[in-house]
Amino acid sequence: MDAIESGDIGVSKVAAAIAEPARTRMLCALMDGHARTSTELAAIAEVSPSTASAHLARLKSLTLVNLHVQGRHRYYSLADRRVATVLEGLMVIGQDQRPTFTSNAPSRLRLARTCYDHMAGRVAVDIHDAGVQLGWWREQQGQDYCLGECGERGLAELGIDVPRLREARRKFAYPCLDWSMRRMHLGGALGAAILDMAIKRQWMRRDLEGRGLSVTRAGRQAFARHLGCDTREWQ
Repeated sequence: MDAIESGDIGVSKVAAAIAEPARTRMLCALMDGHARTSTELAAIAEVSPSTASAHLARLKSLTLVNLHVQGRHRYYSLADRRVATVLEGLMVIGQDQRPTFTSNAPSRLRLARTCYDHMAGRVAVDIHDAGVQLGWWREQQGQDYCLGECGERGLAELGIDVPRLREARRKFAYPCLDWSMRRMHLGGALGAAILDMAIKRQWMRRDLEGRGLSVTRAGRQAFARHLGCDTREWQ
C-alpha cells in the first residue's frame, strides 16, 4: 500500500468517525478547550454511558481526543487545536450555501464564543476587521499574519507579550473562518492571547458551561477605545 492510498484510508476513517451525530456533538462540546468526563459527554450526546464510552474509544483510537486520568476520574479533551480547526471548517461547509447567508446558530453563540482557545463569533470578527483596518496585522505568505509596527505597540499596550508568542511552537496568527459569520476571525497564538487578556481583565466572561462568552461593559469600552470597534450591538 503506497503513502497516498494509506492517507486516503486514514481520511476516510476520520471522516466516518466525525460523521456519527453523537460523536460530532461530543467533539463540538470539547471545542472550548476544556476537558469533560464521559458521563458529561454522554449527556451532551444524548446517549447511554456505555455507548459514550464506545464512541470515545473510537475517537481516541483515531487520535481525535486525548484521555486524562486523575485518580478515579477520566477526562477527555480534543487531541490538539488542529481538530478544532477541522471541525470549525466542517461547520462552514455543512450549512446551506445560499446566496444570502442567514446563520441558524443560537444568538448567544453568534455573538461570542470560544473556538478552542481563541475567540469566535461577531465580536471576534469585529476585532479581526478592526485590527486589519488599523494595520495591526496583515496577511502574508498565504494564510499567516504578520504585525505592523502599530500592531506591536498596540498589543504591548494591552499587556500582550508578542516576542514570547513568536517563540511558541504553533502558528503565530492566521485568519480562521468563522462558521456562524462566514467571515474571518483571528486564530493562532495571538488570537489565544487576546482572549486570555480579555478574560483576565474581565472584559469578557466565560459561560459556566459551554462555549459561550459575554462581553462586559468595561470590555465594550476598552475594545472601542483601543481598536475603534463599534460595540453598540455587542450585547
